[in-house]
Amino acid sequence: MKPADSVNLLRLSLLPAWLGVGALWLLHWLPLSLQAAIGNGLGWLLSLLPGKRRHVVATNLALCFPDSSPRVRRRWLRQTFQTSARAMIEHGVLWWAPEARLRRLVRIDNPDAALGDGTRPVIWLAPHFVGLDMGGARLSMDYKAASMYAPARNPVSDRLMLHGRSRFTSPKLIAKHEGIKPVLRALKDHLPFYYLPDQDQGRNNAVFVPFFGVPAATLSALPRLARLTGAQVVPVITRQLPGGQGYTVHFYPPWDSFPSTDLEADVARMNAFIEDRIREMPPQYLWLHRRFKTRPTGEASPYA
Repeated sequence: MKPADSVNLLRLSLLPAWLGVGALWLLHWLPLSLQAAIGNGLGWLLSLLPGKRRHVVATNLALCFPDSSPRVRRRWLRQTFQTSARAMIEHGVLWWAPEARLRRLVRIDNPDAALGDGTRPVIWLAPHFVGLDMGGARLSMDYKAASMYAPARNPVSDRLMLHGRSRFTSPKLIAKHEGIKPVLRALKDHLPFYYLPDQDQGRNNAVFVPFFGVPAATLSALPRLARLTGAQVVPVITRQLPGGQGYTVHFYPPWDSFPSTDLEADVARMNAFIEDRIREMPPQYLWLHRRFKTRPTGEASPYA
């Protein structure tokens, strides 16, 4: 699992790093309803500031929802910053709150579905929604699992992210530079693999398949991993609830007939599933990421 993108992209360190950490530590004592109100206010202010990140969000929403009115897309833009700011602030709960409080605030809808049919390794397909880290931390209370991460540039953020992911168990955290072999070993040892394959990471190991009808460079590792290890794909989505009610983690049924003999069709199936979940809660997806930065040869960047 990568460090929380909502934290990195909104710059947890708008202030010097340790001052920002201290602010989150103080805020984590507040009821989640007050933290949510503060996050909504901060997100509203950030959504008004002109700049690169606002342009990225507006561009992504225009590309993916061309039939929605500008007014609706402006509302989703504001709510995107609000949900991301809430997630940033509520990371203090993830890092320092006692386990009992986290269990109350982050609830698993259907824990019996977590391991699929219970006979094969499991890949938890976890797209980049704002509740991603909350769901991962909650699952780590009940399961020893594996995930992949890219170290944060800010060493303070990196230390806290690793702390948050290893408070309750000793998960197998695989740095991105270690490559695929540790992932294969983890799956062969039947450790659930919490996997986030829906960001644009360039052309390496990627294929261009539609994402909301737009060709998007998409990692092809999910079907490859499933084929190499015999793992089943069990999608898991963490939803941020309104009004400081916390988060819910929901497992979806294991995918049948996956992988197929068509790699591109398998990757397109993954994108289609993520699209369906985004349509259920558009502002909770990580629109701050330049999802379409890698373009087919000869095509200009939409973010220029």
